[in-house]
Amino acid sequence: MLSPRSTLSTLYWGQVSAERTATKPMKKIIHIDMDCFYAAVEMRDDPTLVGHPLAVGGQPDKRGVVATCNYEARAFGIHSAMAMSQAVRRCPDLMIVPPRMSYYRDISKQIRAIFQRYTNVIEPLSLDEAFLDVTDCDQCRGSATLIAEDIRSAIRNELQLTASAGIAPVKFLAKICSDENKPDGQFVITPSEVDRFTAALPLRKIPGVGKVSAQKLAKLGLNTCQDVRDFGEPLLVKQFGKFGRALYQRALGIDKRSVVTEWVRKSVSAERTLTVDYKDPSEGLELLAKITEEVAARYEPYKEQGIRSLQVKLKFSDFSQTTMERKAERVDLELAKQLMADAWARGEGKSVRLIGVGVSLKDPDPLGDQQLTLFEEELMVHWELLITALNKQTFKNWAPTPSRLIGKDSTLMTQRQTTPNQS
Repeated sequence: MLSPRSTLSTLYWGQVSAERTATKPMKKIIHIDMDCFYAAVEMRDDPTLVGHPLAVGGQPDKRGVVATCNYEARAFGIHSAMAMSQAVRRCPDLMIVPPRMSYYRDISKQIRAIFQRYTNVIEPLSLDEAFLDVTDCDQCRGSATLIAEDIRSAIRNELQLTASAGIAPVKFLAKICSDENKPDGQFVITPSEVDRFTAALPLRKIPGVGKVSAQKLAKLGLNTCQDVRDFGEPLLVKQFGKFGRALYQRALGIDKRSVVTEWVRKSVSAERTLTVDYKDPSEGLELLAKITEEVAARYEPYKEQGIRSLQVKLKFSDFSQTTMERKAERVDLELAKQLMADAWARGEGKSVRLIGVGVSLKDPDPLGDQQLTLFEEELMVHWELLITALNKQTFKNWAPTPSRLIGKDSTLMTQRQTTPNQS
């Protein structure tokens, strides 16, 4: 954890800011991240859930997954995308409620309306987080720090929810900062602090540096941005190619991406979690055909972009997963069958619990700066598709129930009010 600092110590880029250059003002980027959004909504609407470990997702006995959980549940090591059965093993008293995606989307629209009071340059990453460019906003004396505080206050007072914020001159640092003082806090990096802050930054905190990449970097003695600076760009590019070049830029605190208000889709996919594990590829052929057909239908609106590759993803019974990918020009079922067979062989006899199919789309602007796509923040996550796929047929209109009671007495599942109290 990086050392917290008071956000009140600086009115970030206020009207008398000395950080603006004579030629081009520094950007003022805010990253807003709602605190355990789905779970917070459920606790707001049902106060009896407050103070108990809570997860939003599907039933553990029907292979549901955790969409999100509150901080009490996170204390047990539970996190988003975890199998609910695993979450229940970690916390037998976990309360589980079904997701209400349409309701969350409605609340997300209310949050966006608050953002729009300050700027229209908004880049949503999911229902519960977004980047805002407030460089040209004159409210709050032009202070990004005060704007972020104002936004968080409005969300708290009007929606009875909390949000955390990160404020910085570039996107990747703003995103990192929003996690520094969670929950219900904010963290600021001014332009003059970028170099010092970034030098000490652990590489694993940079969006786009996953666990595997971090391990490879650590083997080279690279754990912080300062290590990367000392290592040098030529060696990084030699070792990691475009990834190394982009990483070196981040280590210097450089991120040239703007807050974008229009997305270019890069992929189309669908996946299904199985009710019962498949032990042989032949068992998955019928489902693979259905998923491939679904991907083809989803691809239709984007066919002018064209397909770059086709992928098949498998998750095995031990929760390890693998993806096979091959160049393709269309959504090809026969190729998907070959890829599934090859991916299945990687499991060395393990049964399969999830099958997914996807296509990567061609870049409509081939002259664009491709290296930066390696570090793009999470693209818009369509949780409603994920929940539909992984929590299918797990909940209808049931009441939240302690996980230790699920399956022991069905009378405990009482009818749940579908029209929530929004007061």
